[in-house]
Parts: sequence; C-alpha cells; structure tokens
Amino acid sequence: MESQSDPAIAQEAAELAEINQKPFITRLGYYTKKSGPGWLQAAITLGGGSLAGSLFLGVILEYNLMWLQPLAMILGVVMLSAIGYVTLSSQRRPFGAINEHVSPVLGWAWLIAAMMANIVWCLPQFALGTGAIQQNLFPSLENSAAATWGSGLVLLVAAALVVKAYDSDSRGVKIFELILKVLVGIVVVSFFLVVARLTMAGELEWGKIFKGFIPNFGYLNQPAPSVETAIAATGDHGTVWTSFIAGMQKDKIIAAFGTAVGINMTFLLPYSMLKKGWGKNHRGLAIFDLSTGLIIPFMLATGCIVIAAGSQFHGKYDDILAADGTVLAGKEGGYNSVADTFIKKQFGEELAGLEGEAAEAKIAEIRDGLSLADRQLAAMMVDRKDRDLATALQALAGKDLSRIIFGIGVLGMAISTIIILMLINGFCLCEAMGKPGDKKTHFIGSLIPGIIGVCFPLFWTAQSKAALAVPTSVIGTSLLPIAYFTFLLLMNSKSLMGAAMPTGVRRIRWNVLMVIATSVATFGSVWAMRGKSVAGIPFGTIGTILLVVLMLLGLIGFLIKEKKFNAQ
Repeated sequence: MESQSDPAIAQEAAELAEINQKPFITRLGYYTKKSGPGWLQAAITLGGGSLAGSLFLGVILEYNLMWLQPLAMILGVVMLSAIGYVTLSSQRRPFGAINEHVSPVLGWAWLIAAMMANIVWCLPQFALGTGAIQQNLFPSLENSAAATWGSGLVLLVAAALVVKAYDSDSRGVKIFELILKVLVGIVVVSFFLVVARLTMAGELEWGKIFKGFIPNFGYLNQPAPSVETAIAATGDHGTVWTSFIAGMQKDKIIAAFGTAVGINMTFLLPYSMLKKGWGKNHRGLAIFDLSTGLIIPFMLATGCIVIAAGSQFHGKYDDILAADGTVLAGKEGGYNSVADTFIKKQFGEELAGLEGEAAEAKIAEIRDGLSLADRQLAAMMVDRKDRDLATALQALAGKDLSRIIFGIGVLGMAISTIIILMLINGFCLCEAMGKPGDKKTHFIGSLIPGIIGVCFPLFWTAQSKAALAVPTSVIGTSLLPIAYFTFLLLMNSKSLMGAAMPTGVRRIRWNVLMVIATSVATFGSVWAMRGKSVAGIPFGTIGTILLVVLMLLGLIGFLIKEKKFNAQ
C-alpha cells in the first residue's frame, strides 16, 4: 500500500502500538487528534438525502420516529467498523479481496453500484447547492438560468480544487479533512441554532421529543395521532386517505433510513483509510473515528431537522391554506400534487377513460370541490422545503440573517457531499481500470459525477425526478445488503484474514452484530422494493430477485474458495 514508507506514517503506527496498550481515557485524546475517515463519511451522509428525509419525517410523523435515523446510523457504523477491521487487518484493497475470496460478480456489482450512486446522487446535490445560493444567499438570482449554471460551475470548480488537494500529498489529505470538518460543523451548528431558538421561545415539548427516541414500530405504517384525527374528519374518504398516507409515509421512512449509510459509503471508507496509510494498529482509532466523526454529527443534524420540522409543520396547514380553504399564492404546486394523487385514488371510476386535457380538467373540477377537511389534510401532507425552515430562526436572527444562516448550512451540506461523491468515484475508476493510487485516473474519475451534476438543469424537472428516483433507489437499496453480506463473509474468511480473523467470543460478537445489521438492511430493501414499478416494468420484483441471486452466488463462491484454502 502507498504511504507505508512515509516516516510520518511509520511514527504514527509506532505511537498507536504504544497508545493502544494504555487506558481508554488516555487513548481518547490521541484518537481525537488523528481522526479523519469518519468525518469523510459524515460529509457524504449529511447531504440532500438526509435533509429531505429528516424534513419529511418531521412533517408527517412529528417526533414519533426520532429513533429511526440513529438506529440506521448505529447499524451502519457496525458494518463500517467491520469493513474497516477487515481492510486494516488484511491491508488489501476490498475490490480485489472480494473478487479473490468471495466472487467477482459481487466485486463488480459493488463497484458499479457505487459509481451509479455517485453519478446519480450528484444531481440533487448540485440542485440543492445552487438552490441555497439563489434562494437563501442571493435571492435576486433565483429566477436566472445563467445564475443557475454559474452557481453549478462554481460548486464544481470548488469541489475539484479540494479533491485535487486530496490527491497532492499527505498534507493535502489533512487540509481536505479539515475543510470537511469545518463544513460538517457549519451544517450541525446551523440546524442546532433552529432548535435553540424554538426552545427559547417555548415552542418545543421536550418530553414528547425524548419519548420519540423509544422505538415504536407501529409508526412504520400507522399515521401520527394528529393525522389520524384529520383523516377521521374527512368521513367517507378516510379509507383512501389512510392508504395514500401510509404509502407516502413508507417512502419517507425508507428515504430517511436509507440515506444514513449508502452503498458508496462502504466503498469510501476502506480506500480513504488505505490512502492515509492506516494499518492494524489503527483499528481501535478507526472505530472511535466512526463513532465520533459520523454518529455524533449525523444524530445532531438530522435530529435537529426532525425537531424543527415537526414543531413548525406537523399537523399544520395554515402556511399552505387560508382560513377559507383557498390555496395561498406560490403554494399551488405542492398542494395540487398531493390533492391530485388523492383524487386519482378516490375518484378513479370518474376519471376512467379520460386522458390529456379532459383528465386534467376533471381533476381540477374535483379538486375545487373538495371539502375543507380534505383540503386541510392535503395541505398537511405537502412537502416543505429547506428554506421554509428558515422561518424558525426569524425571531432569533431576523428574516434576512436567518435566511443566510440556513443558506450556509444547506450549502455546506451540498458542497461537502459533492466533494465526497467525486472522491469516491475517483477511487472506483482507479479500481475498475486496475490503476490503484494513480492520481491522474483518480482525478478524471472524480470529475465524472461533478460534470454530470452541473448539468442537472437539463433534466432535473418535476416529471423526470420521480422517474429517475424510483429505479435508482431500487438498485441502490437492493445492493446495500449485498455490500453488508459481502463483508460479513470476508470477516469470516480464513484465506483473507489469516491470524487476524476474530475467534471465540470476539468472533461471535462481530457476527451477531453484522447479521443483525445485514438482516435489517435486507428487510429494508425488500420493503422498499415491494410493488415498485416504472412504465409497467416491475423494478421492485427484479431488484428482489437480483438481491437473492447475488447473495446465493456470493455464498457459493465463498464456500468453494474457503474449502479449497482449508484443503491446502
């Protein structure tokens, strides 16, 4: 591996060998100074997906699922810790190790899925970043197409310069990690200020919030109490509303759970550790780094967003509707989207056979005739935007300053995630081309998702967004358990791990934790894919079959290879 001959790396390894023998409290101070890869993980997970997932959870379920994202992150850190242990113990690049000790099918599936995730999910990050610039920081530029493209190019150049610094030398890596720590800090502080402001104003029920950290699995498909009351008020329409909201709720829960740890994060961690020259003596540091650099910022940021969104928007409709039920100016798009989806489910027979303008006219007619209770419930379900949350800061910082503070936080989310997605893609291209550590190949690979991301205005429309998100989410979600299952096998591979493979109680502990994490991820995948289709193509069923086939191929390949090794 590179950097092994670096005197600084050798000295750090020697220091860790000594530090690891000392009490935990003594190790903490040293570990804190040496952290790094965990903050890289935080930079990618605190992106547009986490923002949207947390925001929508608060709007629809208030504080009832405060436990969901921490659980997802804890399970993710278990697997990332295992990935770090396998990588640092074997000192092997995972792509080659998977191909050799499990199955090339899984190795290439892992790499391709990570590249797809990098490229596709760069699009919403550029949309989020340019939105923060044009809507929050410089509102006068909001409707300028030239400003949209210009903002995107600025984000690309800034991200490319940071990645270039990462590729330069060990000093560049340190600068890179410092920049990301600052960006993650800005994100956390920005949203923490919102909760502080709401607390000072007496608008938060902390008893209710703390109760939300106690897992209640009923809310996975059960509406929150205030929403159930609103459903009951709609009378005969209640059954359809319940079904509609359950489906919407499911998608939001999957989004919030799935954005905690993604398939590309499982690719980033091992390669960022090897890039730093970490080895066996860094295993304790790696677990500490993930626990502090990833769990703490993630829980603070997402928790604050859920709390703010729940307190400001859950069960409320007065920011969408006037007292007489008319839609407020500028809110028509979100309201009509929810109302029209409900109408298509409730009044399907009346709409049967109608197409084009005739169908649109009939839907508009029914929409105008909805009862006040139906209108209010539809308004409750409207997806709020990040800039809507900025209003929570107005009493503390004033309208303009609150908008700027929020803009900085959201921009920090976007740019940090763009940087990491580009970084991961560089690692992916190096492995795919068989050129590990090649700086030119890495930089070219990093530019691919960035350049595509800048072009989001060409196809990132309200129509294509939904069509793109469904198959991408199905593919990404179906392959995350494959990454987990693959590293579960690697942890138990005597041919790869040798004497470093855990034994006795340690092996039982690792396997129990990894099996739990893999099982939960698999359940989430199957649940997410169930019933999903686009243009009549059952992507959900295809994804489930793919999940089963890849797991079987991986298990068979692993057993065959281990049998050959043990027979030698």
